[in-house]
Order: sequence, then C-alpha cells, then structure tokens
Amino acid sequence: MYRSHNCGELNASHTGNNVTLAGWVQKSRDKGFMNWVDLRDRYGITQLIFDESRTEKSVFELAKTLGREFVIQVKGTVIEREAKNKNIPTGEIEILVTELTILNAALTPPFTIEDETDGGEDIRMKYRYLDIRRNPVKNSLLFRHKVAMEVRKYLSDLDFCEVETPYLIKSTPEGARDFVVPSRMNEGQFYALPQSPQTFKQLLMVGGMDKYFQIVKCFRDEDLRADRQPEFTQIDCEMAFVEQEDILNVFEGLTRHLLKEIKGVEVEKFPRITYEYAMKTYGNDKPDIRFGMQFGELNQYAQHKEFPVFNAAELVVGIAVPGAGNYTRKEIDALIDWVKRPQVGASGMVYVKCNDDGTYKSSVDKFYDQEDLSQWAKITDAKPGDMIFVLSGPADKTRTQLSALRMELATRLGLRKPDEFAPLWVVDFPLLEFDEESGRYHAMHHPFTSPKPEDMHLLETDPGKVRANAYDMVLNGNEIGGGSIRIHDKATQQLMFKYLGFTEEEAKAQFGFLMDAFQFGAPPHGGLAFGLDRLVAILGGQETIRDFIAFPKNNSGRDVMIDAPSVIDDSQLKELHIKLA
Repeated sequence: MYRSHNCGELNASHTGNNVTLAGWVQKSRDKGFMNWVDLRDRYGITQLIFDESRTEKSVFELAKTLGREFVIQVKGTVIEREAKNKNIPTGEIEILVTELTILNAALTPPFTIEDETDGGEDIRMKYRYLDIRRNPVKNSLLFRHKVAMEVRKYLSDLDFCEVETPYLIKSTPEGARDFVVPSRMNEGQFYALPQSPQTFKQLLMVGGMDKYFQIVKCFRDEDLRADRQPEFTQIDCEMAFVEQEDILNVFEGLTRHLLKEIKGVEVEKFPRITYEYAMKTYGNDKPDIRFGMQFGELNQYAQHKEFPVFNAAELVVGIAVPGAGNYTRKEIDALIDWVKRPQVGASGMVYVKCNDDGTYKSSVDKFYDQEDLSQWAKITDAKPGDMIFVLSGPADKTRTQLSALRMELATRLGLRKPDEFAPLWVVDFPLLEFDEESGRYHAMHHPFTSPKPEDMHLLETDPGKVRANAYDMVLNGNEIGGGSIRIHDKATQQLMFKYLGFTEEEAKAQFGFLMDAFQFGAPPHGGLAFGLDRLVAILGGQETIRDFIAFPKNNSGRDVMIDAPSVIDDSQLKELHIKLA
C-alpha cells in the first residue's frame, strides 16, 4: 500500500494517527536541525517535518537530498503544527516522518510547478505532463469532468442512450476539409475522420433508438484561428418524433441544469431572436447580451446632408458607448486606428460626444446640426455622458466591423464579466448562403437541414430567402451549440442536393446509404450538438479552451510535446501504396 490517505484529507481529527503518504515534493525548507517538505498530490498538500532530535539520522540525512518533483513515500505520525496555515485544509497538522522512500528522483523541471508559474506557453505545452500538475490546469480538467458527468446524468435521466459511432468513416462534403486515413488493405482508398457523427445519428433515429447522445471527438482540417483546435469534443444529440420546440426545451433545460449545478446560477427562460434580428442589432449571429450597445441604423438621418461618405454608403450604423463621453481625442484616434487595422478593415469612423448639458460635439459638425445629432442619439439610445461611434459602407461588411468594435469596447470597459451568464437562442437561420468564389449556394449548416415548410416555394425563385429549421444556442457571445430539424424523406433530400449543385450520381455516391435508409421508414427527427470544450471554458470563467483540454495542439495544429504531425517511414508509405509528391 503506497498510501493510507491522500495529501488533502488529513486534519486535526487525525492527530496521533500513523499514516502513509505518497506524492511529489513541492518544495523543502532546510533549517539545518529541522527540515520541512511540502508533499503534493492531486488532492492537496501536506507538510512533512524531519526533526534532527526526533527523526532517525539516516532518514533525516536522506530528506536533505530531496529535490523539487521527487516522488516519495513517507510513513509517520500526524502531529499538530505550531504555525498553522488557515489557507489549506491540512494547515493545522503536519507529519513527523519516521520512514522515507524515494520512489523516483526527478530532474529540475523547466518551470516552477506553482499556480503562478515562470513558464511561458510554449515551454508549458512542450512539457504538458508537468503543466497538468499545476492547480489551474489540474482543476480545469477536473471541472471538465464534472460538467461531462452532469451532462451524462441529465440526459440519461431523460432516457437518452449513449451510443458510440465510428471514427473511420467515408469522406463527405460537410463544410470543412476532412482528415483522411489511408487504408492498407484497400489500395488507393481512404477513410476520413468524422467532422461530426451527423449521418450516423440520423441512422440511429432510423434504427429506432429515439433519443441518442454521445460525448465524441470530431475532426476538421481547417486553417486554425486563435483558440481553435483541429480535434474537438461535442455533446452530440438526436431525437425522433420531435419538432423544433421540443429540442429547444430539452437543451435549454440541460443548460439551465449546468448553470445551476456547476455555477449556482438560476436562469429563467432563454431569450429567442431571429438570425435577421441578430445581424441587424448586433452585427453577428452569436451576440453577447450581457451589455447593451445595440446597433442603431442612421441612414434616414445621416444621408442627403452633404456628407459624401455617408451618402455613398449602403448602411450608416452606430452604437452608444456608456460613459465614454469623456474620452480624449488621443483615445478616440486610437480607436479609429483600431477599426482601420486590416483585421477589422474600416476606412474611418465618425464620433459624437453626448455632453452632460444635452448638447453634442461631433467630428462631422460641419455637416450635421444639433437636431440631426439628437436623432442619432435617440436611435442609438445614447445618454448624456455617452459617446456614439458610427461606421458606414457595404451593409454586411459594416455590421461585421461595428460588431468587432462593440466587443472590443465591452472588453475595455469591463462589461464582459465572466461570472455573468447570458444565454439565448438564435433561430430562423438562412438555409443556404451564396458563395461568390464557386458561384453557387452552399448549406449554411449542412445538407440535411430541413427548410421551413412555408418557405419551400422559394427554393425555385429566391433560394437565399429560404429559412431553415435551424437554431444556435449562444452563451456570452460564443456559439456553444447548434442544430436543426433534419430532412427525413428521400424526395426532399434529393431536392436539397439538387439546389446544392449535386448531380444525382454525386449525391448517390456520397450519401446513397442515407437516402436508402430513408426509404425504410425514417421518423421525423432533429438534434443539436454542443461544443464541450467551449462550454466548459465559459462555465469556468475563461475565454480560451486550451487549458480545459488535457493535451491540446498549438495554433499551427502541432502537438509540440510528442512532435506531431511527423514524417513516417518509407516502408509504411509503401505498405499504404502512397508516394509523396
């Protein structure tokens, strides 16, 4: 038995007990005649004491050789500490050591294993197994486990069944590039790693499983942006004999359950807004509603006033920034430079100071009088002491730019508080979006999303106006889940493939198995998938997902710890019938 207790459970009630502990040396303090060692495991820290007058000499001398991160086992007696530490559960006691065994010596780690470490991200990623010993990372992984267990419990109590689906599947066009895996036994043929278990969960509904879920790895070979991983985890769910309202209610319930059980936060009904409203009011389809700064469209009061920039614009739109009326010209200029960066792409920005006395001072005073500016304030809901920032240009592009500014200002003003949670549903997404490069429509979600029945007639005449039975859940400005009611009959699915530009032969080659299944009595069905990594990070009060993943990749998609991806041996390539260009 390596240990009778862990390093986080002993307290004053154990005084006088003989115990055995094992763990890592956090640090030691050698005072010559007395040596204290902090012993750490996953559960906490217990202080050990080696006393020259009470500890056998060989044990006392051996203790002096201990270095940071040595793995040791000790036996001893629990005694009361003279200098108590109220900050840790074991702070009232220490172990007077009688036996010491070094289980494994350790090199000096490349960074300190402390909550506040001196290790940069690159070095911690390389030695991730050491980084996991630090409380912030360890606790993030334990937090992820707690969330996953609550998800499993909630769904299982509603009669959902967890079913595993395969990782080696067929390559299908679902939006992103597939990771492909060559087949040694089938020369010249390849598996793909799933971007999601989409078709399999639909087949499970055809199979009568009724309510399915899976906490599952998904893979997308995308160009990586900040805080995105090539492999990620979904809470994947599907239900049969349901309409959209049924699904929204179940997964709103799951999210409320997680907020209550994990964070102690009670949330009533989640707001629901349409995709069109989200884009016009916030400039994106995953708005953060923890704060205001809603868009105000100013065309009516900003155009035809001799200001050519606004007159030439498709959209003139502004936001009121609370309490920003005292910004200096230097601060305003810095924000103008910020929106003109290539990442945002605005050509400039107009501002209006809302003075405390009810008057306005603007960078375009030459063209607009006080009455005009008061209308801008009314439309943007600006109050005295606020600042209005206005952008103009092509509608979609300008909304995206103002959305970026809105989020940046909210961050600077401390309005994006991690301990506040503001969930909502975004519904009525477009079914299709036009891709200028390919010159055809693509599915905004995926090819199996059902159009709203009342919009079906528009597929022939105005496909861009067709709305989908699709929905996203948004939490604190992040899309944490999305799904749709699926097409469940062959005729509608064939029609969808047609409008997506598939020939009959292409549709049969890619999805013939699903079309065949629909002919054997597919029930109406729909589902949703949560991004577990993102959900856990937000519940944990963080914006980044990396610390909630045990072994993440870096921004280039590399695992620097195991050095992957890597080249493979020529003999392996030959077995796989692959020749590198």
